[in-house]
Amino acid sequence: MIELSPLHAARYAYVPKVPEIFLESILNIAPRSTAIVEPEKDREALKNAFPNSYGKPAVEFVAAQSPLKTKPLTVGVILSGGPAAGGHNVIAGLFDALKKAHPQSTLIGFKGGPSGLIDGTYIELTSEIVDRYRNTGGFDIIGSGRTKIETQEQLEKSFKNARNIALDALVVVGGDDSNTNAAMLSEYFRQRGAAVTVVGVPKTIDGDLKNEWIESSFGFDTATKVYAELIGNICRDAASGRKYWHFIKLMGRSASHIALECAFLTRPNVALISEEVEAKQMSLSSIVNSIADAISARAAKGENFGVIIIPEGLIEFIPEIKRLIAEINDIIAAEGSLYETLSKGEVQRSFIAARLGPESAALFSSLPEVIQSQLCWDRDPHGNVQVSRIETEKLLVEMTSRRLREMAEKNEYTGKFDYQTHFFGYEGRCAFPSNFDADYCYSLGYDACLLILHSLSGYIAAIRNLAAPAKDWLPGGIPIVSMMNIERRHGKDKPVIKKALVEIEGKPFKAFSEARDAWALSSDYRIPGGIQYFGPPAITDMPAITLQLERNS
Repeated sequence: MIELSPLHAARYAYVPKVPEIFLESILNIAPRSTAIVEPEKDREALKNAFPNSYGKPAVEFVAAQSPLKTKPLTVGVILSGGPAAGGHNVIAGLFDALKKAHPQSTLIGFKGGPSGLIDGTYIELTSEIVDRYRNTGGFDIIGSGRTKIETQEQLEKSFKNARNIALDALVVVGGDDSNTNAAMLSEYFRQRGAAVTVVGVPKTIDGDLKNEWIESSFGFDTATKVYAELIGNICRDAASGRKYWHFIKLMGRSASHIALECAFLTRPNVALISEEVEAKQMSLSSIVNSIADAISARAAKGENFGVIIIPEGLIEFIPEIKRLIAEINDIIAAEGSLYETLSKGEVQRSFIAARLGPESAALFSSLPEVIQSQLCWDRDPHGNVQVSRIETEKLLVEMTSRRLREMAEKNEYTGKFDYQTHFFGYEGRCAFPSNFDADYCYSLGYDACLLILHSLSGYIAAIRNLAAPAKDWLPGGIPIVSMMNIERRHGKDKPVIKKALVEIEGKPFKAFSEARDAWALSSDYRIPGGIQYFGPPAITDMPAITLQLERNS
């Protein structure tokens, strides 16, 4: 038997806090319909694509007038996409709720993500298995995967396996692309006449799966606290050594929610927000100039050190690079078979360069060769450029160094520039979940079971009022299709969940923009330390600062 660390053993004993309504018998909780929730755009196209799912109301769970009658259910669960702290608690909450509804209900876990459903590989999740993973990080209870379910063959295999297992319901735990899978499966099962309720659970450390009803995706709270601890340590090191500028890239494939939250938690000298770059149509050179100006201003104070936070997806938000990436995506989509036969490096770069338009070709050739190659690397299964493998932090270091030399030649800069680069990503995905994420994820699993019990297929679990104590949280759900739009993927228009980006007019960004000028010149960094699991609730249960700013007046 593996010997547990003291913290591991203590986390097993933690009992998640839940919304007050969950203290009722699960059979005495019922959905109450609220307003019809429709997508922001592409409504006709989505209505045609999802005729069985479109136009349904949001629901909130309230005390029932009479208890629900139920039978033993067989429910499957899929962990999809990258791990996020709390996924195991989603399964624990789902398992406990199912057993409360009917002790003979069965929960099975499809192994390795969506491919487990397609291939029919799964295990029964017993109490002995589930109990070993309560309040722990990772997705290793059944594994995960990034398979995109979209072809007729994949959908039909999923349907046949669901039928062979006599599946009553399926829970898909994942981000925007994974919950798009859930919507596709729900619609297909309905079209095939299968009474399988498919529900989603909002997971992504990026924080880009949210709206009025989904106030936060799980894993975000834990990841940002982990990254903030590391950034805070670097801030203290920078102020101690006083000789390095630290360029820190943070995970977040598209949205800058992680960068913004970590900026509040640590107060770096510079924090770039991708959405602002796009809104202001900032060029790569203007971004570099802003960094160089900040470095020069601190050098004038005799402080040749500092900390810069860079969102992972920044490069896709710089307008001219965004256009370049779109052209490369279309080239790869159109000539994929030939492209896949080419060796990486110079051959692929030449292939792409020869097919680009004049402006994009000029920009492409101006970038360092290593960045050119990274832009040409294989896309992920959803057609996205793999921004985590593009060393944006090193690109900015090289260009900033060049700009500072130009400034020095004009006597506009007299400091010394030395640097270190970092990328924090995988460090935050599988940590022990914070108390917030442990509570939230357990409640999401319980909420998903309620959606199943009331046959609300095509819905995603949604819990509101998250800035309040857990007892005051408001569980419910919304149709997944209401979150979708039509986007270009692999050269084709496809229905996908729209990413929730940082709102430039939102309260969190406005608070950040009011504070950043003072942070730029200050060395009074905030050092948050590690995640606190024990102690006063004001410390252990504190939700994200951005969540508080968004939800509290």
